Amino acid sequence: MAFKIDVTDDAVVEWHRTADGGVRTERVTDYWPSVFVAGDAGAATAPASPASGGMTAPESPASGGATAERGPMADLRAALDADPKVARTAVVERFARLDADERVPVLRVDLARPSEVDQLAREIRGLHERGTYPPGTFRLYDVDFSPGFRYCVETDTDPTIPEAVDLRTLELRVGRKRLADRDLSKLEIDGESFRATPDVLLEILENRLSEVDPDVLVVNRGELIALLYEKAADCGREEFELGRTREGAFSFRKLAGESTFHSYGRVSHSPARYDLPGRVLIDTSNSFLWDSAGLAGLRYLSGKSWRPIQEVARASIGTILTSIQIREARERDVLVPWTKWRPEAFKDVRTLHAADRGGFTFSPEVGLHEDVREVDFASLYPRIICEYNVSPDTVLCDCHADRADVPELGYNVCDDRGFLADVLEPLLDDRAALKEKIRTGTDSDGSDDEIARARQISNAIKWILVSCFGYQGYRNAKFGRIECHEAINAVARDLLLTAKERFEDEGWRVVHGIVDSLWVTPADDDPAPLDSLVSAVSDEVDIPLEREATYDWLCFVPRRDSDAGALNRYFGKVAGRSKYKLRGIEARQRSTSAFVERVQRDLLDALDRHREPAPVCDVLKRHLRDLRAGDVDPEELLITRRASKSREAYSHSTRTVAVVERAANVGLDPQPGQSFDFLVIDDDASRTRERVRLDFELAGSEGYDAAFYADRLLRAAESVLAPLGWDDSRIRRYLRDVEEVRLSAFGGG
Repeated sequence: MAFKIDVTDDAVVEWHRTADGGVRTERVTDYWPSVFVAGDAGAATAPASPASGGMTAPESPASGGATAERGPMADLRAALDADPKVARTAVVERFARLDADERVPVLRVDLARPSEVDQLAREIRGLHERGTYPPGTFRLYDVDFSPGFRYCVETDTDPTIPEAVDLRTLELRVGRKRLADRDLSKLEIDGESFRATPDVLLEILENRLSEVDPDVLVVNRGELIALLYEKAADCGREEFELGRTREGAFSFRKLAGESTFHSYGRVSHSPARYDLPGRVLIDTSNSFLWDSAGLAGLRYLSGKSWRPIQEVARASIGTILTSIQIREARERDVLVPWTKWRPEAFKDVRTLHAADRGGFTFSPEVGLHEDVREVDFASLYPRIICEYNVSPDTVLCDCHADRADVPELGYNVCDDRGFLADVLEPLLDDRAALKEKIRTGTDSDGSDDEIARARQISNAIKWILVSCFGYQGYRNAKFGRIECHEAINAVARDLLLTAKERFEDEGWRVVHGIVDSLWVTPADDDPAPLDSLVSAVSDEVDIPLEREATYDWLCFVPRRDSDAGALNRYFGKVAGRSKYKLRGIEARQRSTSAFVERVQRDLLDALDRHREPAPVCDVLKRHLRDLRAGDVDPEELLITRRASKSREAYSHSTRTVAVVERAANVGLDPQPGQSFDFLVIDDDASRTRERVRLDFELAGSEGYDAAFYADRLLRAAESVLAPLGWDDSRIRRYLRDVEEVRLSAFGGG
């Protein structure tokens, strides 16, 4: 069980932790990665090429010997046998699709070097097919695997780290501006800040590395690795080393440069990626999971996906889910397509209209509601997949074409257990056990660390379960199928409507419902007991319905452009706890400054105490007075903003443009998808970049734009008071009237 796997063209090095806390390595020199090619029915039948050395072929050719018949696959095999990148070829049998009834002969191509997999795949498409055969003659499989993941699944190497093994960790941090300026005069090591010359800092770091000997090195930005080696070279410290072995003068590798990409309609930025021999390198700026799942969550997902921890840390949720699916596909002897070509099934207009709908939504009743109960279907979409056997290989199967199993759509679903159920059910079971441990506080040794670890793993699983449904509708998903996405939605709508009707029949009023949740209040003096009703609905639909929370009060916020309720903007006070549940309002938004968030929470406290708008406005007025007097710490006013495009692509002088210009002016080279923290100092400045200051410029800041932040406070106050009928103009009028009364009391005008 290797915690780190270093893959190069020369060898693969596995790094293992020993029982006594040491580290041992295994060097593999006979590893050849494989890709598969399928084509016409007369698949490759040219003589099998001899193995040129290295790893023994994992299986014998399915068909051998010469044949007089030639074809595209035979020609391709002959060409690949002469390619120096190819170690050997063989014809084997695999399932080409999840729902295939029979294995088909395919060409397995073993390469001499892992780095040449992508190049060979492009050559097959562009050189061996294009201009000679029709497009799609050759279909490629098992192509776009990352190096560590490919090695694990092809050699059956388990990267899971036993729970009893404690991976040693060291964390390094440097400021963004210092990194841009190549300034190593300050370095943070495991939370301790050091200021010194680069030579001294490097010595301190070397001593700490020797003392801790970390298995995991955590950095706030990957470029810090390059900076450390750069300064080591400048200082003549040829022996400086962050990894566990030396390869040449310095051993770190740059795996990929920075890039900007689009995903689900959002522009994101991926920083440059680096690697160190013998240590897991985690770049927190390039890890979605690190903050919520921590090292425990990464270790769990590594065990489920068989991606090494370092690859899991920087992978997207969809990539990890796909890796888990690939493991299951390989268990079934199913190939993984390089590009998906399965078309959407034909639908008549009636079916298309019914299918082209999302999840269940119920228009919320705007206002403040007392004694509200929230009930949720636990992991609704993944449980629908498992309980109703929805999977690419079961929906619209040929063997049950006479059935209509999916409500509204009439799709049939096969009785044979589906692929997705085998993927998701272990995750559901694990998360249910973890949630029970967290709820009861019971664990193996009674420690808080165990509960914290359970929370991290539960969070990691949650993200996989959340994405499994949407990924079925993603056009590039390896095993996605739009009919599965439609079927899951249709079943979910039917379940929520069934639950809604049962609650209303039993004396409860539904004040809101969306996707997998209902909010209900008693409609009469003697409604059915909630626990028994929840249990009855669970039994009826075969999906567990759970009591999520009870609220002393809950507010549903209207849309800003109408009186209708916003589906995802609400807040409420959890009964018996000094805690609020917030969705969609400013205190939950990533871009909101700490000051506005704090004030909005104060407003919620006032609303909880008084349930009236005026006292809330009085609290608001006090904070506005502090703001306008300049008494707010500028650090609390920082706003986070993501740049979605380059400066030249913006047509208006927005604050985002000001931030991008400011960042460029101080040498940061801003890229689309990057986020910046900034303070607004003059929102009306004629020169765009003078409107703001970046977070590291606060020491020389000229103050802040109080009027701008006052508007932000009023917007946050409107979110709190709109359910009570007070909009922005009504709040401003109250504040003005109160001020006038106070002035007149002191003889003012």
